Formats: sequence, structure tokens, C-alpha cells
Amino acid sequence: MRTHLALAGLVVLWSVAGVAQDVKSTYCNFDDDNQVSIQYNSTVKDPPKNGKVWSPGVTLYVQTPLTLGSSTLALGAYSVHFIPDRKNWTLIVNRNVTAGAVYNPSEDVVRAPMELGELPAPQKDLQLAFAHMGNECSLRAYYQKTGAFAAFMKK
Repeated sequence: MRTHLALAGLVVLWSVAGVAQDVKSTYCNFDDDNQVSIQYNSTVKDPPKNGKVWSPGVTLYVQTPLTLGSSTLALGAYSVHFIPDRKNWTLIVNRNVTAGAVYNPSEDVVRAPMELGELPAPQKDLQLAFAHMGNECSLRAYYQKTGAFAAFMKK
């Protein structure tokens, strides 16, 4: 009996560890030690569909006021969604950070166009990263053969 419980416990720990390995973080530090960061799951459950909102489970954490496009993002946490298309991607920052919640456009803080580039090799998993230059943190999203970029500016 104890052996079965111990094995069951190991299977549960192994399963949890496997899930935790898919959770990634990326961040960008500004000169004043404030930060913008993202936590996301690199394994995509629902692949994107052209022209439809894609919600891959991305959470944005803002420690200093930022601008994206012409909108200001206050301190706090936000969910991030994308609208991919063949020639254009749109980045959506939304107030609702409840895990598993259905996307509601009435809670959007900002929608901003993203610059696109083609990757030399397809990316099976979602990869997010920041590039830091002065008061700008450029979010880079890589998936399949697309690289999409949007700039967050420190206010």
C-alpha cells in the first residue's frame, strides 16, 4: 500500500514538474530598476487562426507606467492576446487576468499593430522575448514562421 502511494506521489510530482517546465518568463529592466515582464506557456494548446483573437495564455506585468501606441498602461497585471493575419498582427492588452477566462473585448486597454518578419526556420513552441534599448522594451513574439514585434515605451 505504501509503495503504491509513494509511486502515485512521484507520478503527481513528475506531472506537475512537466507542466511547470512549459511556463516561461521574460523581462526587460529599465535604468531605474523598474521592469516589464511576461509569463507565458510556451506550449500552444490552440493554434492561431488568421483574423481571430488568439489567447495563448500570456500575462504582462507592468512596474512602471508604459505607453503602447498612443495608450498608457498603468502599473499592474494584464492579459495579452494577438490577432494574427498573413500580413498584419495586432497586439491586445486586456484588463482581465483571470486564468481560463473567455476573452472580452470590452476589457481591452489597447490594441496596437505589430511589425512582422519571417523566421528562417519554423518555431514549434511560442517564444516571447524583450529587446531593451533606452526607454523602449520591444516585445518579440516568435511562432511558426512569423516574428512579430511591438514597442513598449517607458513613460
